[in-house]
Amino acid sequence: MRPLDSLRSIKLKLGLVILAAVATTVAVNELGVLLDIKFAGRAAIAVGFALLMVQLLARGMTSPLRQMAAAAGAMAKGDYSRRVRTTSRDEVGQLAEAFNAMAAELAALDQLRRELVANVSHELRTPISALQATLENLVDGVQPADPDVLRVMLRQVERLGRLVGQLLDLSQLESGAVPLHVRRFELRPLVVDAAEEATLHAPETSIQLAVADGLHVDGDPERIHQVLANLLANATRHSPGGEPVAVNARADGGRVIIEVCDRGPGIPPEQVNRVFERFYRSDSARAASDGGAGLGLAIARWIVDLHGGVIRPETNQPRGCRMVVVLPGSAS
Repeated sequence: MRPLDSLRSIKLKLGLVILAAVATTVAVNELGVLLDIKFAGRAAIAVGFALLMVQLLARGMTSPLRQMAAAAGAMAKGDYSRRVRTTSRDEVGQLAEAFNAMAAELAALDQLRRELVANVSHELRTPISALQATLENLVDGVQPADPDVLRVMLRQVERLGRLVGQLLDLSQLESGAVPLHVRRFELRPLVVDAAEEATLHAPETSIQLAVADGLHVDGDPERIHQVLANLLANATRHSPGGEPVAVNARADGGRVIIEVCDRGPGIPPEQVNRVFERFYRSDSARAASDGGAGLGLAIARWIVDLHGGVIRPETNQPRGCRMVVVLPGSAS
């Protein structure tokens, strides 16, 4: 029972509770006089009815507070599913709504933490298991220590190094611990460097550049290079053998638009909103076999967001994916 829920002020509610208690006391006292009840009896009855009236009216006012206390206790034990009934329109009701929003955010963060631990464990277990099996074979003399075996082990160590480095980058970006060294720089040399690095890792894939001279970006060159490296790594990984990857850049007013296009299978429409999630893979089996951990696009999005830019996936014609990055800059 919450008869005062429609009122928007807790002060007004408290005033009405006090007024109701006083009115009840006066009414009971007058009735006691008419019934010729002694003063002590009238006082005791009046106090009892006043307390009952206060209990009925105040119970609804304090109910959200009791629910919040119970929910907070449940959260301390790891249960983030509890919510508070929010029918009141006063300050307590606003507090209850804020509490529910906080509880929902904590539940989402807890779920994200669980998924992160599970994904990191899975990603670390695969190369560590491979290294352990190979080393056991070498120690037991089952397998000779030839260059091919050592190269396999090196690839697994490199995969572990990439994963740890990406996790550190993502953690620093999310916490805001990575300062941006923003300056105006020419885009083409940076794109050329990123393309040459991508070609080293995927020599069978050609990268076609269409970046005009004199195109400048206002940002941190090292971080923008990291964005391009991640986008090119994804593009070369998903491009069919022999199909080129294109990097286009142009000025658009006070912005620079960069496009990394491949001719792979593209991103299904139902997965477009998930490609920037940590550890998410649109092609999990293929990405895992090639060493992708599903962190590159998450890192790229954080870097672009810190620059005040936009990154989004689009469909490449006639097939494939086009990743579009919009950054502050211009053509000189």
